[in-house]
Amino acid sequence: MPKTSEIRLKIQLDDKNIPETIQWEATDQPKGPGMQECKAMLLSLFDLDSGDTLKIDLWTKDMQVIEMDRLVYQTLRSLADSYVRATNNARMANEMQKFAIYFGEETEILKKSE
Repeated sequence: MPKTSEIRLKIQLDDKNIPETIQWEATDQPKGPGMQECKAMLLSLFDLDSGDTLKIDLWTKDMQVIEMDRLVYQTLRSLADSYVRATNNARMANEMQKFAIYFGEETEILKKSE
């Protein structure tokens, strides 16, 4: 029998539908069972029929700009890693990594290289 894994999300909204808390759990999560709290999530799904990417990007109202900068920087780095694993296109993955480093430096997540 094939193995399955389930991911659950629980979003608590305020009266203006702005996320106050974001919680998630997965059957294979490393911290063990139970809901884990986070401040943001970026979910992208590739639709088989339309060929479009469906996205859900949420962050809590107490997330700070520096935290969003770090999330975006780490996501850019991770996307480049995923891209090279999926396509073996090291040249384009390297260009993506260069942009991620530029983004990190400009947002002061990283120290600027001389």
